[in-house]
Amino acid sequence: MGGVKVRQAAAKAPGAEAVPEVEIPNKLYFRIGEVSRLAGVRPYVLRFWESEFPALSPRKSGTGHRLYRRREVELVLEIKRLLYERRFTIEGARKALGEKGMSEPLPPPSKADQASLFGSPGEAVAEIRRELADILEILK
Repeated sequence: MGGVKVRQAAAKAPGAEAVPEVEIPNKLYFRIGEVSRLAGVRPYVLRFWESEFPALSPRKSGTGHRLYRRREVELVLEIKRLLYERRFTIEGARKALGEKGMSEPLPPPSKADQASLFGSPGEAVAEIRRELADILEILK
């Protein structure tokens, strides 16, 4: 499954290592575990950032799972860069995101996006099988 590679700018500190590219898979929604792995932060950090950055407001599925859209995943990567590499405070990161026009929450998903979230029953079963396989891999 192809994705889009996002290169984060390296910190300007002398001797700073180049930040590796993060490949965001080409799909509409991401669960918190996927975003956590992509960004390299724990899920509780993402939940904290949701409380501090109004633009980071993932929707919740019918079962209560957080569902991040691509723009929110990109926002998470930018927040991480500002906080961890550029050493901004939370308030400083909020201001920097505002200057970049990234501080506004996304509009609600369209009917087409909502329909694609649930897909056909066969797609739902396939997704559940993939997630169970991932959990089994983690438990090994």
